[in-house]
Amino acid sequence: MCDTCGCSSSIGSPEHRHVLSSLGLGREPASETIDVGMKILLKNNECASWNRARFDERGVLVVNLIGSPGCGKTTIIEAMARRLKEKMVVIEGDVRTRRDTERVIRAGSRAFQIETNGACHLDAHGIRHALENVELDGCQIVVIENVGNLVCPAAYELGEHQKAAILSLPEGDDKVLKYPALFYRIGTLLINKIDLAPYMEFNFYKAVEECKSLNKNFRAFSVSGKTGEGVDEFCGYLREQANKGGAMR
Repeated sequence: MCDTCGCSSSIGSPEHRHVLSSLGLGREPASETIDVGMKILLKNNECASWNRARFDERGVLVVNLIGSPGCGKTTIIEAMARRLKEKMVVIEGDVRTRRDTERVIRAGSRAFQIETNGACHLDAHGIRHALENVELDGCQIVVIENVGNLVCPAAYELGEHQKAAILSLPEGDDKVLKYPALFYRIGTLLINKIDLAPYMEFNFYKAVEECKSLNKNFRAFSVSGKTGEGVDEFCGYLREQANKGGAMR
């Protein structure tokens, strides 16, 4: 779970507090912090199961897109929106502003914004409330763009059918084993900004093989959100999964 910041299932609420004991700044016993953390995760997972059932009722494939700030999450989603249009709905997670939501809408897809007000990940409770406001008629794929972070979002189920991780060339090829909690959970690995390959030292083979050492059940795509390279293939894969009822669910 999000041990260091104490983010809970009440993201964005006035009750949201940060737990300092795990940083050695408070007086709460460590065992109490762990117990509270497990309760938060269990409650979150119950809500995620409810969300997934609602998505299944509507027959949509849901992808939880996770990556560092600046890795190109929104740029890839924009490229997808230009191709999928009304077949895709996007739920955007950011600490503040509607900027990414507005970008997706301009690119051609419906989008809904969740502002976390400081929390470093989305949670299932927030997605449940989003479902009250998101229109899914005609939608085949829902993409949830999580808050930029490779750590905390990995632990929180949202009701997705698969997680997709983005690595960008400027970040380097060493991130997989540094952040294993994410990469052993993913169904898709996107290596983004491949238009920069002539200028970057990035070992594609290393990144994919290290991911395989954690997880045998994922697909890897080399893409460029800027040029659109590889995006058609990725969109085709998602539509195929959606038509199958989500083989990777």
